[in-house]
Amino acid sequence: MASIPRQISAYFRQYSAKQWKDYFTSTHFWGPVANWGLPIAALADLKKDPEVISGPMTVALCFYSSVFMRFAWTVQPRNLLLFACHATNFNAQLGQLFRYVNHYYLDVFEDPMAEKNIQKKAVAQAQQKQS
Repeated sequence: MASIPRQISAYFRQYSAKQWKDYFTSTHFWGPVANWGLPIAALADLKKDPEVISGPMTVALCFYSSVFMRFAWTVQPRNLLLFACHATNFNAQLGQLFRYVNHYYLDVFEDPMAEKNIQKKAVAQAQQKQS
């Protein structure tokens, strides 16, 4: 178990401080960092009602992330941070697409987020009728 910390330490020691500084001040680092907003938003949207999901936009984001995953893998040097960002976004968008297709076309499983929102709407309507 002690070899893992040694391997990590050896990896970081193989590059000079200047090389690390150059990396952290480059677009090779800051581009993917800024791009993490997309997968974070997609993961947060998994808790929302499936009625607010845009099917065409979700498909477009799946294609976008798949193209940029390919780019991040083929560019030299490989940009693994960008690859991880788009792989996360691609998977989150696939989850959203599955929820969208299930909600509007298949109805294979009950989406718990849709159920909560239906209950909230029913309570709100009942309160409006009382007042």
